[in-house]
Amino acid sequence: MSSSTKKDAWGTRVGIILAVTGSAVGLGNFLRFPGQAAQYGGGAFLIPYLVAFLIIGLPLAWLEWGLGRYGGARGHNSAPGIFRSLIGRPSGSYLGMLGTVMPVMIYMYYVFVEAWCLAYAWDYLTGTFTAFGGDSGAITAHFLSSTGAAADGSMFGREAGRMFVFLSICFGLNFFLIYRGIHKGIEGFCNVAMPLLFLCAVVVLVRVLTLPANPVNPEQNIINGLGYMWNPVKEGSTLWQTLSRSEVWLAATGQIFFSLSLGFGLILTYASYLKEDDDVALSSLTSVSGNGFAEVVLGGMIAIPAAFVFLGPAVVQSPPGTFGMGFITLPNVFNLMPGGAFFGFLFFFLLFLAAVTSSISMLQPAIALLEEGLGLTRKPAVAILGFITLAGCLFIVYFSKDFAALDTVDFWMANFFIFIFATAQTIVFGWVLGVNKGFEELKRGAEITLPESLKFVIKYISPSFLLIVFAVWCYQELPGRLKAIVTLPEEGPPIVLMSVGLILLVLAFFTLVVARANQKWSKEEKAS
Repeated sequence: MSSSTKKDAWGTRVGIILAVTGSAVGLGNFLRFPGQAAQYGGGAFLIPYLVAFLIIGLPLAWLEWGLGRYGGARGHNSAPGIFRSLIGRPSGSYLGMLGTVMPVMIYMYYVFVEAWCLAYAWDYLTGTFTAFGGDSGAITAHFLSSTGAAADGSMFGREAGRMFVFLSICFGLNFFLIYRGIHKGIEGFCNVAMPLLFLCAVVVLVRVLTLPANPVNPEQNIINGLGYMWNPVKEGSTLWQTLSRSEVWLAATGQIFFSLSLGFGLILTYASYLKEDDDVALSSLTSVSGNGFAEVVLGGMIAIPAAFVFLGPAVVQSPPGTFGMGFITLPNVFNLMPGGAFFGFLFFFLLFLAAVTSSISMLQPAIALLEEGLGLTRKPAVAILGFITLAGCLFIVYFSKDFAALDTVDFWMANFFIFIFATAQTIVFGWVLGVNKGFEELKRGAEITLPESLKFVIKYISPSFLLIVFAVWCYQELPGRLKAIVTLPEEGPPIVLMSVGLILLVLAFFTLVVARANQKWSKEEKAS
């Protein structure tokens, strides 16, 4: 039994549901999902999306809640400790270490994007975007200046210095909340932020759905905009042609992972603070349902339909990337919309709230490991993690040209390692712990009846689907990424190689922490 057992815990059932939903609801719901859906067939995209949800998303959410509570009942709140108890050997903790490293690395760039959202909300509130009017060039220039995408080191210049104010606010808020702990910090913030987030989203959605038709092009109206987003068949292609493309299935599966925060180790840690008989079945279902509502209903009906009304079908047919959609296209839309300054502020403020509820969840897994693995109290654990994440964040902020450092870290953490860890969790639940024992864990305290077919899905279908998707994805994506690491640029520093070096440094640090934690846990096991 770990010496740090149950020093902190959730206060209410609603609190844990809102916190887990908050960890899932983020930028991916309101920016990434609309762009992915529009790019990969609109309504047709929902078919692989729902398939991935049913055989990967919901089962994996259930088993992560179950595995987390199982580990918490045995005194572990960190992914390495939980995997050690599940596998029964110290080597298991090194596999679980991915559930600590991934959130830490993702936080390093996610908090930077979080600062963009806060800055844009402030800019709408103070009239900066109003002054741009319909000048799309000025909006693009503002994006490049605010994000440093034009040149490495540009964020450290005098003109971009204001962004460090917003970055400092975001960093300070995240670590203030994480220092206050599970109940007073994370739960207390999510209890306020999540209802406010949904309120802002509903207000913006109502405004979008009541937009008049474009006076110049009456065909550009909200009904046709929704049609472009959700019609299952696009002009020039059939439904079967869309569904036969492997990249559509890859994108849908990746969106489920990204959206539900599955495979990162976040839910493992959150669920470990539950009591032994707390419900995980209904709570898990409630949290993923809340995330789905935010993504499909709110996110899917705001960005693309509004862009269609004001900017036309070209934007919908070839949507920009997540950043382009959120920080260039949508500001153009709000600047053309009556009352756009107010609704632009609301939209970016809700993005900021969504980002904070996600980013604080990324810090807790590492805090849990430092506390239970090294025996640290909250204050030094927060200080150590603050130093590590600040150094990594400044690296990403400095090498910001074309988001090269950000993209590299995102690829290896949120695309590559997430598949490995998610597959490992599924195999551990179905084959190591045993699907029958795991199912009994899920049913204990459950307020809904879980279908017996879930055993077959978790043991056979989910890992098979994950392995197939991962193999296809590696075949398509991995060779180019590996080549980028070893190909040195003719001018400038090798940013991709340096970014991989940053990942290896963080991996090395947490490997040492886990090695020390294993020594501590072994002594505690012998003593008991």
